[in-house]
Amino acid sequence: MKPGFIYIITNKYQTVVYTGVTSNLPQRILDHKEKINPKSFSARYNLSILVYYEQFQWIGDAIAREKQIKAGSRENKNNLIQSINPNWDDLFEEIKDIMTI
Repeated sequence: MKPGFIYIITNKYQTVVYTGVTSNLPQRILDHKEKINPKSFSARYNLSILVYYEQFQWIGDAIAREKQIKAGSRENKNNLIQSINPNWDDLFEEIKDIMTI
């Protein structure tokens, strides 16, 4: 199996957050930034700022974690983001060199 990532993105006003899962985090965030699918949730709400991510050895573990996060409240997501990124900075520069198999 492939490694996996969960991530949370937001817009510049931090009014909406989206939690996703992927096996290639840098490419997936680029897809959000470039609005590859203009009708997607992230494109409609201008979600392109990576504010949180976790890396997993197996994609199945990432999927399980994504479901756990999505089941939580917005407050829980905010607390999770603030635990590693109190200023809600865009973490894309930090992850753009992550290599995936």
